[in-house]
Amino acid sequence: MTAKGKITIPIIQGKKESRTPVVVITAYDYPGARLVDDAGADIILVGDSLAMTVLGHKSTVSLTMEEMLHHCKAVSRGAEKAFLVGDMPFLSYQVDHAESIRNAGRLIKEAGMDGVKLEGGSRSLKHIKAILGAGIPVMGHLGLTPQTATLLGGYKVQGKTSEAASIMLEDALALEAAGVFALVLEAVPAEIAQEITSRLKIPVIGIGAGPHCSGQVLVFHDMLGLYYGELPRFVKQYADAGSTILDALRAFADEVRTGLFPAIEHSFNMDEKELKKFRDEI
Repeated sequence: MTAKGKITIPIIQGKKESRTPVVVITAYDYPGARLVDDAGADIILVGDSLAMTVLGHKSTVSLTMEEMLHHCKAVSRGAEKAFLVGDMPFLSYQVDHAESIRNAGRLIKEAGMDGVKLEGGSRSLKHIKAILGAGIPVMGHLGLTPQTATLLGGYKVQGKTSEAASIMLEDALALEAAGVFALVLEAVPAEIAQEITSRLKIPVIGIGAGPHCSGQVLVFHDMLGLYYGELPRFVKQYADAGSTILDALRAFADEVRTGLFPAIEHSFNMDEKELKKFRDEI
């Protein structure tokens, strides 16, 4: 039974029809999920970007299924209303149908996700169909697909030629026909994203794909100034929380070293009679 106020696939897809932008934000833990949910995000994506933003890896490829499950479980405990999507890590769905279904099912059954996200078009279509056939909602992902960035020549804009754009459109239509409920387009020229969005009936969520998509997604740590690495051009920082946190941590360290913390108001006191009794006994 769906909880009251919970975002569902019909609600998400209805936003495309009503031209109401879909808000997607990543989260990777309980407090992050609470904040994003309270902010009113329609979808919380537990992205494999956690490999870089939280775990310190150089790419998303290193992320394991067990790590993804761990973080998805924390997010599902923190979010109440948003639709939850868990990224399927590299090699968790590319081997065979049985493993694809099993891993997707774990994200739903064990980790509390509402759906899963897979990268790729034609090369992933058979796996996507298998997962959909098991009754698991799937979000597609085209354009720059970080798990296979090496094949794409690095972290570069995709679909810049007529041929590449045509292939991307064909893949998008194929994913929609297969039954994905939404599609992420990453690092794609705005004109191509606009064309794909207009052709598809399902919502198209952009990240570095211009203003004409059905919605937008950004990474939690990127938009809040919490990521130490180089940020993509398409990221807009809405806060410099990293500096605020660093200032607070330095203030704590200084107060501990100078004896300002803890003060009396931060301490507990024993009953005077019990204290006297204790001192008399020692």
